[in-house]
Amino acid sequence: MTAMTDQDAALRIASGRKPFVEPLRLGERLKEIRLSHQWTLEDVSQRTGLARSTLSKIENHQISPTFTAVQKLIGGLNIDLPQLLSPPRAQTRTMGRRDLTRRGHGQQHPTPTYEHELLSCELAQKRMIPFKTIVRARRFDEFSEWVRHDGEEFLMVLEGDILLYTEFYEPLHLATGDSIYFDSDMGHALVSASEADAVVLSVCTRGDSAA
Repeated sequence: MTAMTDQDAALRIASGRKPFVEPLRLGERLKEIRLSHQWTLEDVSQRTGLARSTLSKIENHQISPTFTAVQKLIGGLNIDLPQLLSPPRAQTRTMGRRDLTRRGHGQQHPTPTYEHELLSCELAQKRMIPFKTIVRARRFDEFSEWVRHDGEEFLMVLEGDILLYTEFYEPLHLATGDSIYFDSDMGHALVSASEADAVVLSVCTRGDSAA
């Protein structure tokens, strides 16, 4: 039996006698690409010239895409063939982890300016670092240098008022209930602006420990 050449295989694909790839995998991959760009089926339809109904059927494994349809997907989505044919990424299974921290039972890390309480300390390899901070400082000059650490940080004032000093901006007043998200590798420092010590909740992406 004569071995099939690449050209023979291409002709068979183009003539529609054999699906270009397994429809199940290509449908999953097409949907994965679409969602990664936050495109709707209508967005992809406009980019490729393929009908929304056709795209939906491909994604849901109801039809096999023709060679022409594959060419339109590659051209319209500005991707190459290997990208479209790559296996869909395996879905990460939810592990159902949880880590309870009762009030006042976090890990205490006092400093001259802050009193940190690290939360959810029993949970290893977490992607975020949550902690509650009592802000003792009353003046910016109590800091010998900027606080900075890798990643990003979300901060919410739980009690009192603070002044948030940052490297590239004027000091910002935040009252109870106010929140802010910022790049934490930018120098920053918190100062209590109320009579009592302010309390804030911070959540940082992983990186160096907060100072």
